[in-house]
Amino acid sequence: MNYIDRMQKIAVLGAAGKMGSGITALTLIECTDLSLLPENKDKTFVLYAIDLSEESLNNLLSYLKTQLIKSAEKKINWLRETLKFNQNLIENTDFINKYIEQALTILRLSSRIESAYNANVIFEAVIENPSLKIDLFKNINTNNKNNPWFLTNTSSIPIKYLNDNANLDGKIIGYHFYNPPVVQKLLEIIPTENTLPELKEFAHTLAKKLKKTIVEANDVAGFIGNGHFMRDIIYAINECEKLSQKFSLPESIFIINKITQEYLIRPMGIFQLIDYVGLDVCTYILKVMNEHLNDNTLKAPLLEKFLEKGIKGGQNPDGTQKNGIFKYEKGKIIGIFDLTSNNYIDIESIKEKCEKEIGPIPSKIKPWKQIISLQNKEQLLEEYFNELKNLNTFGAKLALNYLKNSKEIGKYLVKTGVAKNEDDVNTVLITGFYHAYGPINNFIE
Repeated sequence: MNYIDRMQKIAVLGAAGKMGSGITALTLIECTDLSLLPENKDKTFVLYAIDLSEESLNNLLSYLKTQLIKSAEKKINWLRETLKFNQNLIENTDFINKYIEQALTILRLSSRIESAYNANVIFEAVIENPSLKIDLFKNINTNNKNNPWFLTNTSSIPIKYLNDNANLDGKIIGYHFYNPPVVQKLLEIIPTENTLPELKEFAHTLAKKLKKTIVEANDVAGFIGNGHFMRDIIYAINECEKLSQKFSLPESIFIINKITQEYLIRPMGIFQLIDYVGLDVCTYILKVMNEHLNDNTLKAPLLEKFLEKGIKGGQNPDGTQKNGIFKYEKGKIIGIFDLTSNNYIDIESIKEKCEKEIGPIPSKIKPWKQIISLQNKEQLLEEYFNELKNLNTFGAKLALNYLKNSKEIGKYLVKTGVAKNEDDVNTVLITGFYHAYGPINNFIE
């Protein structure tokens, strides 16, 4: 069964979720494109979008239509050429509407797992729960007579563990999209020693069709992305604990978040990023990594304390940020949760004190958004970090120590066989986390 044959029957589990909706959109667009090619005119393409919530599936349909319109607009010239023999299509809107119409003939919304029994390829994007994933894989593999392949979006669970416990005999591969899948270019592909060679080839072919930047990680819990991110979180929390002798917890969080965003030139500070991902998600990933790596340092008690107070973070259905460690108003941080008083305190009430302690910001610093768009980025970064090294301020010392630790994490991932090389680590952090530079660099040596 070749690539096109496999793509004729697709199922996405958790299709209406945060990650599943994007994966559904990408695969639906690819199936629609394939279906419009003259050589495939006699083939039937079907995509089963499966989710337990029928309400969420209705919302998914609206989201998919939006993504289909965007996709059609970007390739309007291709559409006009491909459908040029249809004399009923004249204006661009006619071609776009025809594209959407074609896609909707492929799409099947379903709240029943049985829909996956007919698929050739199963994309799995349910919650990060090993038992649930294994049960789903077993169920489908037992009842599906098409010898299906499984592509799991897990961000932390070893693929071999899923393969062995679901008895998949190498018919599974890690396919870790980054959020949101329709925007993020990075795709971590994680094969095991037993992954079928033809499945691995299919996974790479599809990723190229989706125009993703591919990094193949080794099958170690957390892989490259969370292998760095989770250890970055732990370091940040440890730094807050060190600061607690002089500062309150909200003040310590403010300081570390500011350092990691502004001084390290990242799109978000570390605690804002935790909010974005979700404290519950981060805690669960750490738990999975701890269990599979037998590493008791992979714990974040501070996050658990916030969770005990009902502080989770994450996003609302419309993509806006929920309150977490920080309180948000129109995307702007306006407060920090105080575990002592069980209330959010106004960010302005601590800002002046914290910034005074941090010290003056380096003169050569530029905002992250400006840096990433510059042609001479490397030169500017080198000049900035040279200035940072010569500053004797509290903030500069914190930033330099953080950078050194980030580099150590990156090198550790290579040394322990999580990443194949240093370039892969840097690619994941630059492409998947939008960092302006990779953690393994010579800026601070």
